[in-house]
Amino acid sequence: MRHRSLYVAAAVALGFVAGAALAQRSMGKWRTALFSARPLRRLAALGYLSGHPGVEAVRVLRDYLAWEEHPALRRRAEAIVRRMEAQLS
Repeated sequence: MRHRSLYVAAAVALGFVAGAALAQRSMGKWRTALFSARPLRRLAALGYLSGHPGVEAVRVLRDYLAWEEHPALRRRAEAIVRRMEAQLS
């Protein structure tokens, strides 16, 4: 019984690590897709940029805000810009 619990715990930990690695790979893959035709790719690119604040990121996001038509993605980008500007000030 004890070995079974150990195997289950190891499987859960392995699943968590594999899921995190897959998510990071996906985010990295779409980090340059901010102006993609696909909304999910744009969302992934926003997620990547939100973790990499900087003056250049704010500039790119301002261009993106002028271009983006999807309301939810615009709100997300606006929130990221506000947060970055507050951090950089």
